[in-house]
Amino acid sequence: MRKTTISKTRDEAGERIWWTNALLFVTVHLAAFGGIYLYPLRTTCKSTLVLSFILWQVACFSVTIGYHRLYAHKSFTASFGTRAVLALLGTSAFQGSIKWWVLRHRLHHVRSPANHQWYAATRGLVWSHIGWIFYKQHYARLYLIEKEDLEDDPVVRFQHEHYIPLAVLTSFVVPALIGNLWGDALGAFIWGGLVIAFAFSLAHWDGLQPYTDENTSRGNLITALLTCGEGNHNFHAFPHDFRSGPSSFDWDPSKWIILLLQHFGLASSLRRAPDADLLHARQQMQLKAHHMGADRTNVPADPSVPVMTAAQVCEYVKCNKDACVLIVDDNIVNVAGYLEDHPGGASILRKYSLTVPLTETTDEREAVFSVKQKATPAFHGGMNNHSRIAWGKLQEYTIAQLCDSE
Repeated sequence: MRKTTISKTRDEAGERIWWTNALLFVTVHLAAFGGIYLYPLRTTCKSTLVLSFILWQVACFSVTIGYHRLYAHKSFTASFGTRAVLALLGTSAFQGSIKWWVLRHRLHHVRSPANHQWYAATRGLVWSHIGWIFYKQHYARLYLIEKEDLEDDPVVRFQHEHYIPLAVLTSFVVPALIGNLWGDALGAFIWGGLVIAFAFSLAHWDGLQPYTDENTSRGNLITALLTCGEGNHNFHAFPHDFRSGPSSFDWDPSKWIILLLQHFGLASSLRRAPDADLLHARQQMQLKAHHMGADRTNVPADPSVPVMTAAQVCEYVKCNKDACVLIVDDNIVNVAGYLEDHPGGASILRKYSLTVPLTETTDEREAVFSVKQKATPAFHGGMNNHSRIAWGKLQEYTIAQLCDSE
């Protein structure tokens, strides 16, 4: 009897150790611990410690402002010079190139359910902080993530192509050269280089959830202090907002620096989540806290919304060239006004939309129901387990209900 060989997909094959990353991570951290032992805090030159603090803040701000808010979520735009400085200084955080980091961060937002998050806090503090770094993940859906803006940016291209030498230069060589000015090159290399190479991965572990409990992100003042404001992470339910917290009392120096850049004309088009959306999110969490939250998926159709046939939907698309029409369940949704705000990028929405041109030979009913068959399961978890906020947006942009009968 012949044995049947069943080949597993790479996703099914389990987590594989990423030896290159693991060895680099272990080497840097062992060197850092060894350096701290040889150069303990109490005996280290004060100038070196000040340098270490400054370099830590520079690396942190470059990631929070540049990698995260500018590039990953496009929450503001910046001049060429500002982008170049953020890209160069961001290499000192040793978190990968902008392109590598941003694509995976965008994927992290698209695949937000805890069982899909590669570094989900539900797997424990040790895993979400460092454990995931030792394993190579196959990102099966990375091709769906919007990347055209990254590939078109010369700053991103240059940094990606020269990331390793730039990272070594900014992380280790520059601190040693600066420390050499007061005769402490080795101390600066250890405290301003190796120690700064620790990853910033605590933002999902512990804290408050005032805006959503549908992912593991939380707000935590201590983490906010350590990560230049990124600890207000539960506000990341609104990822395109340039702020990590809307309140003046939220510790978010990254937000203040972006406002300062805007004042000097180095940043523009700062994006904010609508106050109505913030209020609605808070109210939903308060209702849920009192066991009054309604099932987000059990939302009755608005009786004031008109009904359209497949032919009418196609005619609407033909007459509105800028429309981006999706059909989720029987909701006909024009998301043209939401393309730039969609956390997963505009390209994913366009992928599931009813496209033009629709010719005379097009089977309109087949075209419409084909879109419905693709978009509906994608919205309900096939692509992303959408949040209450997303369900609210679906209602907001619904223009009609689909009539099955012609």
